[in-house]
Amino acid sequence: MDKEILVQYCEMREEIKDIRRRKEQLEKQIRNLGIVSDSVKGTRSDGTYGSIKITGYPTPEHYRKKAAIERLQKVLDIKETELLELMTQAEEYIESIPKSEVRTMFRLYYIDGLPWWKVAQSMNRMFPKRRVRFTEDGCRMRNNRFFGEI
Repeated sequence: MDKEILVQYCEMREEIKDIRRRKEQLEKQIRNLGIVSDSVKGTRSDGTYGSIKITGYPTPEHYRKKAAIERLQKVLDIKETELLELMTQAEEYIESIPKSEVRTMFRLYYIDGLPWWKVAQSMNRMFPKRRVRFTEDGCRMRNNRFFGEI
C-alpha cells in the first residue's frame, strides 16, 4: 500500500459528491415541473372546429427524470460501498505509520479532506507546546518527504 490508496480515496469522495449533486439537480427539476399547455386546431366534442387549448403534466419527462434518479441512486450505493472499503484500507495504512504527528496530519488531510492550511491550524491546536509551529508549507513538505522516503 502506498500513497495511491489515499489519493484514490480522496478522488472517490469527490466523485460521490458529484453524483449526489447531479441527483439533487434532477430532483429539483422534477419539483419545478409545472403544467404545460399547447393549443391545436381541431374539432371539439360539440362538433365545432377551432382552436383547442390542451393542458397537462409532462408525464414522459417526469418518468425519464425519475428513472435517471434511480440509476444515479444505484451508482451512488455502489460507490459508497467502494468508498467504505477504501476508507478502511486508507485508515489501516495511516495506522501503520510509526510517527504520531504524521498519522494525525494524514488523517486530517486524506480522511477528513481538510486543506493543508487547515491541517496546520488543527495541528497547532492539538500540539500547542510544540516549539516550532506547523505551517501549510511545512505540512505539505512533510507529506512529500514521507512519500519520498518510502
